[in-house]
Amino acid sequence: MKDPGFNQQQLEKMKTHPGFIAALDQSGGSTPGALRLYGVKESAWSNEAEMFALVHEMRKRIITSPSFNGERIIGAILFEDTMDRDIESLPTADFLWNVKQVVPFLKVDKGLAAEQDGVQLMKPIPALAELLTKAKAKRIFGTKMRSVIKRADEAGIKSIVNQQFEVAEQILAAGLLPIVEPEVDVHSTNKAKSEELLKAAILEKLNQLTVDEFVMLKLTLPEQDDFYLDLIRHPKVVRVVALSGGYSQADADDRLRKDHGMVASFSRALLEGLSAQQSDAEFNSVLEKSIQNIFDASNAKQPTIIESDWNRITKAAGTISEKDSRYEQR
Repeated sequence: MKDPGFNQQQLEKMKTHPGFIAALDQSGGSTPGALRLYGVKESAWSNEAEMFALVHEMRKRIITSPSFNGERIIGAILFEDTMDRDIESLPTADFLWNVKQVVPFLKVDKGLAAEQDGVQLMKPIPALAELLTKAKAKRIFGTKMRSVIKRADEAGIKSIVNQQFEVAEQILAAGLLPIVEPEVDVHSTNKAKSEELLKAAILEKLNQLTVDEFVMLKLTLPEQDDFYLDLIRHPKVVRVVALSGGYSQADADDRLRKDHGMVASFSRALLEGLSAQQSDAEFNSVLEKSIQNIFDASNAKQPTIIESDWNRITKAAGTISEKDSRYEQR
């Protein structure tokens, strides 16, 4: 696989290593809720700086836990404030990779716009080029950006996918791997139809990528089992990861086991049951159990690909010089 200057060891880990991604990217709007679930009340801080210091302590406790390592966790998504801080005297991204062998990603979106045509697009991302330059200098491997689909509106879903891939082009040009995340709201009354429209729109965009362009996809666990196999098998996709979307850890794990080839990128589901009031032994025990459960669900039997599948994919995607190692014939 040719690429625009990715760390090859990290790229190979994202493509082939068993495991899942830890989403530790709660931003300013979602941080109070994350801290509340962690047992830290809003009275514990008086300004944003103190709030971010508290959430960094929570993330640092997770990342430094013996259970958190590259054997089962292949990547971690960070908020910009976390990227700018240190863990044990190392920049967070360096600690993740050099100490834990976990590939660092950065959340780059700035939140959601008001709903229109059944979707919430990303707000404009001012100074994106500067942020990507900083991320590259801090040895971040890739990025993530989120938008949300509320209902099955074809025009709205196309606008979300168009926006995601336009930003992805800028990220690729900066030498980073984009995680495209058009989330389908789990409470949508026509979720399955939204997923059908979304998959078609994503496939159209994937087939337009150039020979050196690749993306990851982060998608809501679908209503139909194995619905995203076409995306998982697509030669322009490094990996497809699943967001928990508000499902409990048990429900998210159960759905994930039925979607072969998808791996988790959980946030709330990963942090479920953790508390600031726990002793280190209790904290590490709960985290260990969660990591193992999510790892097991992420690494259920992987799908195989047969020659007819490969011919169909390469015909749709254009000329591919060689088969990806994930897609060997069985």
